Amino acid sequence: MSLATIESPRTVEVHTGELPPVARRRGLFALVVVVLLAQMAIAMITTAVQQTPTIDEPVYVSAAVVQLEQHSLRYNPEHPPLGKLIMATGLAFADVRLDPNFAGDQTELGRHVLYESGNDPGRLLLLARLPMIVLTLLFGLVVLQFARDLTGRAGGLVALALYAFSPDLIAHGSLATLDVPAAGFLLTSVWMLWRARNNAIYLPLAALALGAALATKMNTLAAVPVLLVLAALSTRHRTRNLVTMTLIAVAVVWVSYLAVDPLLRWETPPNLPAAFVDWLPFPEPYRDGMRVQFGFENRVWGGYLFGTHYEGSRWYYLPAALLVKTPLGALVLWLAGVVVLVTRLRTAAPYVLAPTAVLLAAAMSGSRDLGVRYAIFVPMFLAVAAAAVVLVRRRWTVAAAGLVAVSSLLAFPYYLPYSNEAFGGPAKTHLHLHDSNVDWGQDLGRLADRLKRYPDERTWLVYKGSGVPEHYGIDAADPRTVPPDQVRGLLVVSDSAIAKADERLRALIRTSTPIDEVGHSITIFRRP
Repeated sequence: MSLATIESPRTVEVHTGELPPVARRRGLFALVVVVLLAQMAIAMITTAVQQTPTIDEPVYVSAAVVQLEQHSLRYNPEHPPLGKLIMATGLAFADVRLDPNFAGDQTELGRHVLYESGNDPGRLLLLARLPMIVLTLLFGLVVLQFARDLTGRAGGLVALALYAFSPDLIAHGSLATLDVPAAGFLLTSVWMLWRARNNAIYLPLAALALGAALATKMNTLAAVPVLLVLAALSTRHRTRNLVTMTLIAVAVVWVSYLAVDPLLRWETPPNLPAAFVDWLPFPEPYRDGMRVQFGFENRVWGGYLFGTHYEGSRWYYLPAALLVKTPLGALVLWLAGVVVLVTRLRTAAPYVLAPTAVLLAAAMSGSRDLGVRYAIFVPMFLAVAAAAVVLVRRRWTVAAAGLVAVSSLLAFPYYLPYSNEAFGGPAKTHLHLHDSNVDWGQDLGRLADRLKRYPDERTWLVYKGSGVPEHYGIDAADPRTVPPDQVRGLLVVSDSAIAKADERLRALIRTSTPIDEVGHSITIFRRP
């Protein structure tokens, strides 16, 4: 018997300790997934630690505390309780002090819990943010697997890279807010519906995920008709399965309310606008929350786009804001992915594109031009769409994804004010957009540190946010409360306040010299 006969290729591999090619590819795939999610986790945790409260967070966090400790639904009824219950899983590790006799509104409650009750606001915020960070990372796995189902491993990695390096997803996934969880649950539901085409076991899972989305944020209601149509397309026994999916989703909403208060004690707030929602099979506080939302939509809000402040809303605001705040490589891959889906993956196209289009149309019709967070589902769903490009241009796709990674890494740790290079990067975002696109009150702590460079100068502050400057050691007065000639020293203004400044504040800014900026969201001027 010859030596060649004895030492077959398999025997040689065993002797040398080498892994088979398939195992090596699997190991490399897993390693890339871990690296992508690890960098996203580092970015989000760093952001969560460094940023002080954004405008909405104190309300959500304090409402979560009331849900956890008093089993009450009375605060923040405009949003269902599931997202706040998720925050409460982190807050359960804190010994939160809360006055049981507190009787203020939800904005006052947020200030009371974070700053007036002896709690550590930084620790409470971090504990509320951490569950959202974990959830955001899990949704990254959904993006990966959905894209992998459609296009294979290479497409899955491209989709995950776009997701993990998305500045908007990093920014809002690191906050104790509801936009990312609601969008992620919807994406999960659509993915389960796609899988239900071959295995009916996934239909109940799709219903659970849809119910979780509805129990997190009410804007997800716009997607319900689309998902029910997709459910009908995905399975046989359509009528029975649609009924099953509807019942499960509605049941999840009910369970989220009963988990807070099994007795469902509720008093309808006064002066709610009329709305035809009584026929919906949801708990009364959910329907009243919808009325609160209709009230918000009936208000006239201020917007800011490309240097112009306006009253009301503009239908093209969200597409324009996404154009500014999305990495250029991602924009190219999104567009190319849509084309490939429509031309080569026609069966999958409705699952990825129809929910995106309907949700975006609904968001564009809203009255609040306050940020791309209202369309945060777009980078999630279109990351999956972009994966399709690997089917026609693999190397080109990898290069574009690499550009996205570079742009995102250069923004670290200032993800909230991110804009792409065509619009000047994070330092220039405030010239084009405002509010949660750039300045959501997140840099009060950084401002306190920066003001230590100017120890002997009087400080005047116009701050747009929910933080309490005095808590961070900022001793400042409002320049709008005294005659202009008395405003001398440092004039510190949130960039959103600059965008919406009245004539008095504009006059102060015109006669001041910009000398510094904080977090690309606050500008420091010197007054003569």
